Amino acid sequence: MKKSLITLLAGAALAITSVAAIAQTDPTVGGAAMYPTKNIIQNAVNSPINKTLVAAVKAAGLVDTLEGPGPFTVFAPTDEAFDKLPAGTVDNLLKPENKDTLVKILTYHVVPGKITTQDLKKWIKKGKGTYTAKTVQGGTLTFTEDMGKIKITDEKGGSAMITTPNVIQSNGVIQVINAVLMPS
Repeated sequence: MKKSLITLLAGAALAITSVAAIAQTDPTVGGAAMYPTKNIIQNAVNSPINKTLVAAVKAAGLVDTLEGPGPFTVFAPTDEAFDKLPAGTVDNLLKPENKDTLVKILTYHVVPGKITTQDLKKWIKKGKGTYTAKTVQGGTLTFTEDMGKIKITDEKGGSAMITTPNVIQSNGVIQVINAVLMPS
């Protein structure tokens, strides 16, 4: 009887641990596993839908920064988001002579701190429908909730939706978005 109870309790503990481990797993990004023990760059390079962003971060010289301790929240446009820009824009931005502009755009997608969509929803509610955050670049992003999802509006009036939320990193969080945000 005592052995059966111990076996039952051990089995229950194992089941609870397994469920907790599954619940804490990061979402995949483009089908690639993301690991909370890796930093933003280590995970981003493995994402098949963020190749343009990774190339831009390298061209801008921001790899060391995004591998640093942070914490940072990166609103990461997908390759499809970059494809929505006018033809030739990305190629032009990746040229060495346009590094300053590229850095300005990329750092506009980064907010200091580790911000989850739960945080954003709470702050949006507290702000009576909007929340504004200052970016590393110095500009602002405005957040609203649209049918349960977070919408981000840039300083030029463009907007993006968070499509894959809360990809936890060792030095922050990635929020995958469906458009490139532009500072003023």
